[in-house]
Amino acid sequence: MGAEEDLERYETEVELALYQEYKAVLPLFRFVVETERRFYLANSVRVQPKAEAGLSFVEVDLDDAWVWDMYRPVRFVEHVRVISFRDVNVEELPRRDVH
Repeated sequence: MGAEEDLERYETEVELALYQEYKAVLPLFRFVVETERRFYLANSVRVQPKAEAGLSFVEVDLDDAWVWDMYRPVRFVEHVRVISFRDVNVEELPRRDVH
């Protein structure tokens, strides 16, 4: 039981640190993008519905992105291409005035 509890405590600490990082970097981005596998922040989002060989899917290109994934060593990425056969949600964040 000790090792299992240690693992749960470690994962909880990493997830809390990730949430704190998310709150810190959120003002740097314009869009929130949710797919069935990941959650992203990005400054540029292009969504293209596609159909090939009878399959419908969505191709999403993100530039200047941050990836919510506690197992990634690097969460800031220059470009991400996502292929999804499910829903993709894109939300533009409210603009913040910079004085």
